[in-house]
Amino acid sequence: MIVMTASKPIDLLDEMRTLKETGEPFAIATVVRTVSLTAAKAGAKAVIRGDGSMSAGWIGGGCARAAVLKAAREALGDGKPRLVSVQPGDALQEHGVEAGEMKDGIEFARNMCPSQGTMDVFVEPVLPKPELLICGATPVAVALADLGRRLGFLVVIAAPAEDHARFGEIDIAIPGCDFSRLMAAERYIVIATQGRGDEAALSAGIAAPARLVSFVGSHRKAAALRASLAAKGVDSDRLAALHSPAGLDIGAVTPEEIALSILGEIVELRRRGRRA
Repeated sequence: MIVMTASKPIDLLDEMRTLKETGEPFAIATVVRTVSLTAAKAGAKAVIRGDGSMSAGWIGGGCARAAVLKAAREALGDGKPRLVSVQPGDALQEHGVEAGEMKDGIEFARNMCPSQGTMDVFVEPVLPKPELLICGATPVAVALADLGRRLGFLVVIAAPAEDHARFGEIDIAIPGCDFSRLMAAERYIVIATQGRGDEAALSAGIAAPARLVSFVGSHRKAAALRASLAAKGVDSDRLAALHSPAGLDIGAVTPEEIALSILGEIVELRRRGRRA
């Protein structure tokens, strides 16, 4: 589908591909049913970006736009798809619902346009993969990268270039601890350096935006690193947010078991709110 703008046509698939490559979340709105007169017909699609703008495609004029944009913002907020039914007032009364109400999994909105048609729109969020940023090239780091990819994470390795060959298939590899070019809406950092550049990796990790920064090591070692960084003026709140030892307490011994415990903790953190 191609939409003409004042400057140039925007291809719907190209727009989705670009947003995926840049890691920007967006929603796809698809008209699945129409009744009576509506500007858009079943099959019409549009791409809605995180800022609420409709960047490609078309699903009709202002009659349904506000309700669909609202549903898109909510879908991008909680990661759940929505079915929106835009209907005239008398049709809403026949269903026994009011505008803004949800019934049987359908969100209802009122069509204020003269056409008085009905349009059902499915809104699906497309969210980037959560980023698993692993510092180090230790056996635990290698096991984390392998299991993380299988669990659907975007795996980023921060380790010396000569150590990158230790890993199998990964998404991004950087030679040091400069995370400034990484862009992720949802990030989890694991410091798995285990004696090789601990302080540098930890300093970079707690400075980067992340839902969780965990350290593979003992309480005593983490406390010593905290004290060293605090003496260098690192923010105390960021140091306090460091989680150590990384992972759930499952009695893990091998690198693979430790990786499992760490990713189990991350998955639990990710899914906790969504289950609720």
